[in-house]
Amino acid sequence: MAKFDMAAHVRRINSQDKIATGILTAIVGLVLLILAAIVIYILVAGAGKLFDASFLTSKPQQFKAGGGIGPELFNSFYLLFLTLVISVPLSLGAAIYLSQYAPENWVTNVAKTIIETLSSLPSIVVGLFGFLFFVLTMGWGFSVIAGAVALTMFNIPILVRTCQQALEDVPQSQRDACLAMGLTRWETTIHVLLPAAMPAIVTGIVLSAGRVFGEAAALIFTAGQSAPVLDFTCLDFSSPSCPWNVFRPAETLAVHIWKLKMEPSPGNDEIVWGTACVLIICVLLFNVVARLLGRALAKKMTSE
Repeated sequence: MAKFDMAAHVRRINSQDKIATGILTAIVGLVLLILAAIVIYILVAGAGKLFDASFLTSKPQQFKAGGGIGPELFNSFYLLFLTLVISVPLSLGAAIYLSQYAPENWVTNVAKTIIETLSSLPSIVVGLFGFLFFVLTMGWGFSVIAGAVALTMFNIPILVRTCQQALEDVPQSQRDACLAMGLTRWETTIHVLLPAAMPAIVTGIVLSAGRVFGEAAALIFTAGQSAPVLDFTCLDFSSPSCPWNVFRPAETLAVHIWKLKMEPSPGNDEIVWGTACVLIICVLLFNVVARLLGRALAKKMTSE
């Protein structure tokens, strides 16, 4: 019977570990390199417009190259705000119910399966449904509210799954300790589970917000492809020029990029790259601010 060589076995294991580590490191490095190349290319191509104040504040010129992206920039943030206002409370409430109150039976399992299926639903399908139901059947037309509700439809499943997973990841010992102290299930959820899960919840909101901010397909069918001149002094909420009117059409940055590429004209490429550059910067800034806000909120709620 051959004698087992422990030293050779250890060397072989170490070699395999080094090879696996090297391969995984190379894969991660390649992904980061591709991502960095895309971001840098867009930033360099659109840097000329990034520091142009008139480009960021003026309105686009119809039927010819030129103008700015002021209305589109405002519309993107306005739609994002409305979508989060609608989807975050609903998603958080659904996640709390599914993770803390719903009994383990086939109905709950079916609901979880449906949520996971809806989270992968193509945005173009959501946009088509929004066009048929919100734009035509409900009579909202191409409007901010139609776009916000359509975005909410595929934003809610992602947020529900993320919030539910964050709540379930809180150690069971914390739940048991709270219940042993006489706290109700609701008090345990509000004062213990939510603060502990807040960083993961905020991260999920940030990721979904990035998807909403850069969405184009669903908004083409619901929010429209026109950007009326906005008058921020107008308080007539029925006026198309009132920026807060939820029943006016609203072209966003992503839709503006698509529209310019579908209607090529001299000088459009410069505006497309400038718009793409602004879109990436906005997503980056939003992510940074949201993460800082989430950390501050978690610190306040947990008294750390």
